[in-house]
Amino acid sequence: MTEKSGESGAAKRERKQVLLRLDPAVHAAMAKWAADNLRSVNAQIEVVLRDALKDAGRDPKAPPLRGQGRPRKKDD
Repeated sequence: MTEKSGESGAAKRERKQVLLRLDPAVHAAMAKWAADNLRSVNAQIEVVLRDALKDAGRDPKAPPLRGQGRPRKKDD
């Protein structure tokens, strides 16, 4: 995004894309867990990875994730 669109470079950081191969049973369990938390599977995997990094004392210097669930609608 550009400055003209109103978003700064820090606010809209480019995200890394990673190909991840999962056992179908693991994916199904992650999908159910994600649905229970109103997240996508991708977001749920990122939450689990961030928690594991934090528990291991390797907390990433990354901006926090948005809260769980759907974003609130803006009042017009």
